[in-house]
Amino acid sequence: MTQLLLTLTLALFHLVGPVPVDLGVHNGALSPCPSPAHCARANWAVADPEAALAALLPVIEAMPRTEVLEQGDGYLHATASSALFGFVDDLELYADASRGELQARSLSRLGDSDLGVNARRLDQLREQLKG
Repeated sequence: MTQLLLTLTLALFHLVGPVPVDLGVHNGALSPCPSPAHCARANWAVADPEAALAALLPVIEAMPRTEVLEQGDGYLHATASSALFGFVDDLELYADASRGELQARSLSRLGDSDLGVNARRLDQLREQLKG
């Protein structure tokens, strides 16, 4: 009985939220952020966007509580969950060869503010590209 109660309580705190409807590449780009309070977006100039995306794949796969859900055709979609409450963020990368850039977007599914988590995630990935 105690274990069932604990499981139900923890399930209440796993705050997944709905999958954003604007995921993916639209007209050759990732969607803009609906609000800077819970989303970060960047375009990084790189010599080879596909190679940059490939280089970041193992970095993303090694991030705690992060799962790559879709990968192919220069696009990657992953989710990352917070440790305490299980808030889910969507991370997208798009290798835009026509512009010579890697586009990145990290978006919280729930809440009015992400306390800078999405911007820090993109900063960490950008640092790996400089590496």
